[in-house]
Amino acid sequence: MNVIELRTDLHNMIDKITDSNILNAVRVLLASKTGPQTDWWNTISDEERAEIEQGLAEADRGEVIPHDEVMAKYKKWM
Repeated sequence: MNVIELRTDLHNMIDKITDSNILNAVRVLLASKTGPQTDWWNTISDEERAEIEQGLAEADRGEVIPHDEVMAKYKKWM
């Protein structure tokens, strides 16, 4: 597949995506490779930032579940 065909294929795939999270992830990936470096923190939504900050605060308070416990609980779906 040549460059023009590859670009066309990517354009077609992107045109079919309706999930804004996926589109944002693709945008971040492409921006990191094609333009000046942008801190990913500045590319995520306010809601995503709030969830990350909440998770960090919970971890700081020791409100965590060990990885092996989580893996054991959800093993049947993996």
